[in-house]
Amino acid sequence: MRVTLRRLAALGLVGVLGFAAAPVKKIQFTDTKLKNGLRVIISEDHSAPVFAVAVNYNVGSRDERKGRTGFAHLFEHMMFKGSANVGPGEHPHLVFANGGSMNGTTNKDRTLYYEILPANQLDLALFLEADRMRSLDITAANLENQRNAVQEERRLGVDNQPYGRTFEVRDELAFDNFAYKHSVIGSMADLSAATVDDVSSFFKTYYAPNNSVLSIVGDVDPKVTLEKVRKYFESIPSQPAPPAVDITEPAQTEERRTTIEDGLARLTRLDMVYKTPPSSSPDDDALRVLGTVLSSGRSSRFYENIVRQKQLAPNVSAFGGESRGPNLFSVVGTVNPGKTVAELEAAIEAEIERVKAGPIEDWEIEKARNNARNQLVNSLGSALDRAITLGEDALFYNNPDRINTRADSIAKVTAADVQRVAKQYLVKTGRTVVITVPKAPPAKGDL
Repeated sequence: MRVTLRRLAALGLVGVLGFAAAPVKKIQFTDTKLKNGLRVIISEDHSAPVFAVAVNYNVGSRDERKGRTGFAHLFEHMMFKGSANVGPGEHPHLVFANGGSMNGTTNKDRTLYYEILPANQLDLALFLEADRMRSLDITAANLENQRNAVQEERRLGVDNQPYGRTFEVRDELAFDNFAYKHSVIGSMADLSAATVDDVSSFFKTYYAPNNSVLSIVGDVDPKVTLEKVRKYFESIPSQPAPPAVDITEPAQTEERRTTIEDGLARLTRLDMVYKTPPSSSPDDDALRVLGTVLSSGRSSRFYENIVRQKQLAPNVSAFGGESRGPNLFSVVGTVNPGKTVAELEAAIEAEIERVKAGPIEDWEIEKARNNARNQLVNSLGSALDRAITLGEDALFYNNPDRINTRADSIAKVTAADVQRVAKQYLVKTGRTVVITVPKAPPAKGDL
């Protein structure tokens, strides 16, 4: 038994084999649309005396126009600067003072706000979210304050981070469609150009009840909670639907490649991204299984052959993202000292071709299914995780019940499916390669 466990540990399978057979409890929820178009999802769970509220707005950086990049993220910050009945900074203060936590995040496809609070503070959470949806306080002083905060965030998180520019360069080179081509945080020049009129227009266009999903999970009574939601939200007027986002991406016909220097990097990094369809595609599950076969755990092909045997890199990852529009399947690795990026690239290509040629072992597919199930259960571990997932699945796929079918969907993926998507999408003509190299220090005479 000990020998078997050690063998399983080496393969990265301990903790998932027996777990995979355990049933996953179905998440029960109600799904209601208010008169003003607000979609409300409520899931009752009395396992702890807390609840989570998540508000997903149907706006992300993909909705921005040229010259105003970073605007969705800037606006996320603006939403904490006060509203008609809540002063600047009072929103987080009230949440923290009542034993809760809160935050907001922006990506290319949505903007999310959330609170976690004790069960007796439901009215507080709903009041705060409704008041800023109805009446955000938009002033020049608030805009300037948050513009400076976002610019500093860019300096810390992008401009002064090793490989901070790599992701931006990758997307700029890979995509032709502006919606997904530019970064979420935006450029310094565009952030500086934002005006109060821009902010007011953005708020009216996107921060409307008919352009959002409110999800509540935890120690609540669904009927009572829905009535409270009606009380706070239903009188907020709806707005005309925002303009549709063009998510079309022309077919890529040849490889795109560039090399950039990074003064903060210490090792050369290789990023290879392949064009793939949106996450709503039937091929998305097979692409996720492909990522597991290639790089998940010590039993994966990249780890065994590239990291352990050839010692070309400390790690190599393969993964697909979640996107409502054109997507990327990414392969990322850093080059060990004494090795070359050409050696690493050739080794990665060889493993990809080996997947295409087959065979893919039964245990590799089973491992991917178990990993998917494990990740699902972990993602359901908190009221907040469930609130976010229910809301995003409603917003992205018009299907909040996706939370209950995701693992079973991945379980249906076969080795033939994995080989098919590898052959279809992991091709040189559809990929973009970014090599990030450490920038050489200046010569002594240049100091």
